[in-house]
Amino acid sequence: MKNLRLIQVRAQEFLRRMIKDESGQGATEYILLLVVVVAIAMLFKNQISTIVSSKISELGGAIGSFNVGGGSSP
Repeated sequence: MKNLRLIQVRAQEFLRRMIKDESGQGATEYILLLVVVVAIAMLFKNQISTIVSSKISELGGAIGSFNVGGGSSP
């Protein structure tokens, strides 16, 4: 428990220093942000794939049932 509290305090100090630092963002920060985004995408790739597939199917069904002329389809 003591180690956990020490880690929490150090993390809070680190975040305070980062917030106060006004030196601007360099390429390193952007690369780290990209790595985090890619890691999250890889962790949830199956869920993302399922959602995208269902939305594409839903859109295909909506497009298929769309009738421009108001009459019956050929």
